[in-house]
Amino acid sequence: MEFVKPGTYIDFMRHRKVVVGTSLLLVLASAISVFYPGPNYGIDFRGGTELQLTFGGDVSPADLRGTLQGLGYRRPDVVSVEGAQNEYIVRVREVSSLPADTAASVEENIGTALGSVEVRRLEFEPGDRDEDTGRIAAFKIELDLSGPLDPELIEAGLEDLGVPVRSVNQTGREQDHKYEAHLEGLGDEIVRQLRQEMGETGPEAPRRVEWVGPKAGAQLRDAAVKSLLYAIAFIMVYVAFRFDLRFAPGGVLAMAHDVIITVGIYVLVQKEFNLTTIAALLTILGYSINDTIVVFDRIRENMGRMRDKNLFDLINISTSQMLSRTIVTSGTTLLSVSAFFIWGTGVIRDIAFALFIGILIGTYSSVYIAAPVTEWMDRKFFNRSRR
Repeated sequence: MEFVKPGTYIDFMRHRKVVVGTSLLLVLASAISVFYPGPNYGIDFRGGTELQLTFGGDVSPADLRGTLQGLGYRRPDVVSVEGAQNEYIVRVREVSSLPADTAASVEENIGTALGSVEVRRLEFEPGDRDEDTGRIAAFKIELDLSGPLDPELIEAGLEDLGVPVRSVNQTGREQDHKYEAHLEGLGDEIVRQLRQEMGETGPEAPRRVEWVGPKAGAQLRDAAVKSLLYAIAFIMVYVAFRFDLRFAPGGVLAMAHDVIITVGIYVLVQKEFNLTTIAALLTILGYSINDTIVVFDRIRENMGRMRDKNLFDLINISTSQMLSRTIVTSGTTLLSVSAFFIWGTGVIRDIAFALFIGILIGTYSSVYIAAPVTEWMDRKFFNRSRR
């Protein structure tokens, strides 16, 4: 299918300064948006608790969100489960029901609370601290005692200190006197509070509860950034070997351009930024460099065929020749992604949104970022192009 007649010549490079300048402004604005207002991090990156609840009566998302805010939860997210009545996914930033002062009281008074035995070791697992709320993100307490003790007495002693205990079990060998006290999670507390507030309309037991501590969220965030940087670095090495050093910077800058602007748009619309978003950004990197390499391949072919032409003209000729292929490839991909965005739900819609933006920008950057940078590199450092 030919959208552009063979032999058509379009002077793309004539507008390179205006277009590149506009792109630089968009990249700068996107970079600033990362700091203000900042990404809307999901539970994967900021830490928090997510639970799926089914309610006993009609409850609107707005009412449920207002109830959670009234209970003291910061910026709760409430999402309807598609195809289920009165079923919601609730996300809160808090990760534990154990305040820091309660944890300190346990460490100080546990020996007195347990009576005759000596506490040789007490440890909160995993023990992450949420600096915003001052709560300890722990789901169990590990105890190493000097002698045997009835688990019910341990449970009673911890509850006297204000610790919400679900169960206490002995672990390891009997003569080691090691115990684990499993705590009630934040999900249990939320369900209990909602039942008190909403009565018969309140939720049943959670169908699913997931949580990520703040330290784990920060580690995932750092690992995600590293994955993007590693991908860009290895792609740059590949392009340098595949073509030559003139082409690699243009391809890499085009990829960075695509990712930064996509992130900026994500921040602008306050889409949730999580591991799924990183997967979408890595996909955009792959799509962007694939589109760029196709253009680079044609430029390199024409360099051998049209030795009388400089790189400036070769870019215009090659891009014009590949324009139909670019329109068809990007158009069909966008149609597929659009279908996922329109009829998909939840995570599928978010990843489709990122891919839609990334494919549009990636198609544009292959023509107006990668190629002009390559021509500039050729002119400034290799003295081969004249314009």
